[in-house]
Amino acid sequence: MTTIAFIGLGNMGGGMAANLAQAGHVVQAFDLSKDAVEKAVGAGCVAAQSMLDAVDGADVVVTMLPAGQHVRGIYLGDDGIIANAADGTLLIDSSTIDIDSARTVIDAANAKGLKMVDAPVSGGVAAAAAGTLTFMVGGTDAAFAGAKPYLYIMGKNIFHAGAAGNGQVAKVCNNMLLGIHMIGTCEAFSLAEKLGLDAQTFYDISSTASGQNWSMTSYCPAPGPVPTAPSNNNYKPGFSAAMMLKDLRLAADASSAAKAATPLGAQAEALYALMESAGKDDLDFSGIMKLINGSL
Repeated sequence: MTTIAFIGLGNMGGGMAANLAQAGHVVQAFDLSKDAVEKAVGAGCVAAQSMLDAVDGADVVVTMLPAGQHVRGIYLGDDGIIANAADGTLLIDSSTIDIDSARTVIDAANAKGLKMVDAPVSGGVAAAAAGTLTFMVGGTDAAFAGAKPYLYIMGKNIFHAGAAGNGQVAKVCNNMLLGIHMIGTCEAFSLAEKLGLDAQTFYDISSTASGQNWSMTSYCPAPGPVPTAPSNNNYKPGFSAAMMLKDLRLAADASSAAKAATPLGAQAEALYALMESAGKDDLDFSGIMKLINGSL
């Protein structure tokens, strides 16, 4: 049994913390939201009164936060996790953040002799609750080996992407591709409908032809063909358009820094920004179908 500090109990973090607790670990949970903490306690976690209270006595620290500024804010400085964690504490940051912040924080942890990985996730809220997330992990071989037992409680597919920050690289590239695929899939279904081909028939054909992709077969943006997709539940978010836009902006920043051409990524970012401007970024990211077909 391990004592784990879990900081950040939002839609994703809450499910992840619950799975660690249900696996028999002591999970000292903290979030600025009291409701989130109470929910975590109901799932078997122990409420911490502050971030450092959660870290006190912990063998492992897991964080799930919105952005790089938050990760730097809680890890760095005299009042941060790195300065106050006990020797030998393993640090796992599962936030999706900018690559430079991930590498800066891991470098600071390593300088103190602490093992740390960046381990962003893919799979959405349902996978977080079910413990079937995919983790993309950056860090040393030793840090990855230490993190794996805990990651396998929270996830199903665990990949070592290489050095510090490479988990973020994998995540941002994957989600840029996902955004592009989703928009292309929406365009295809919208065009098919306008040309007189219903969604189910087009799905039956294209899902077994060369246009097949995950956005179509697992998360179809057109209502009907995939019953479990958000398109059949008024686009209630599993992964919101706002979160997709965040990741596309991270991809844009990374591509600019690397001087890499990503014109389709830039176009995807611009289209999801239109959803934000329309106040509809609380829809699932597949809800961009409504923008494409003019029903937003």
